[in-house]
Amino acid sequence: MAENFHKPTQYSTDKFDTFEGGQDPAQIMRAAHDTAHALVDGARDTDDPAVLDRIVAFTDKNGIDALAELWSRSSPSSLPGALWRIYLLRAVIQQDAVGTSLLFQRGIETLTTIDAAVTGAVNPTGPKEIKDLADQILRGVFRGDFGVALDRAASFSRIVASGAGSIADDQELLNPERASELTTRAHRYSVTAEEFATCAKLFRAGTLD
Repeated sequence: MAENFHKPTQYSTDKFDTFEGGQDPAQIMRAAHDTAHALVDGARDTDDPAVLDRIVAFTDKNGIDALAELWSRSSPSSLPGALWRIYLLRAVIQQDAVGTSLLFQRGIETLTTIDAAVTGAVNPTGPKEIKDLADQILRGVFRGDFGVALDRAASFSRIVASGAGSIADDQELLNPERASELTTRAHRYSVTAEEFATCAKLFRAGTLD
């Protein structure tokens, strides 16, 4: 980890998955894949829990933009693209744990799928629990089955999408602007859930690069 780091950039939930990195030449794309593989492989090659702690909390000190320049424009169906979305998901949760936990809890109440069980979330899921869940999912990338970690991220995103859509319906007459914002967020999380699911399939097929 770098000794000198800048103040982390803050991202509100409405900016989820909309960050645009810098220029995107072929060299940066290659570097994105190389660094993603190096990070995952390096974390799996060590038994030092302090190393894993630093990797998980990297963006807390360095900011999500420290990863964005390399990873944010990678294909969603790639290793750097998957890592970018998981780190960004965690950053959003860390910065708005209360709001995200409300959406997640509503999603659990409205979905009739097995997604809640797949995430392994504690119910009820408050701000602390939602932060812990985000860390658990990210840790699963570097420990255990990578495919399972992606499945959990996909289920998490589906749940939040459902919760945002449900609350948007509640707000449609009273606060149309808020309803529109939540509907957009629900769509964004739904798309991200599909991207995670695609990455999980590619990983199991041995073609996630």
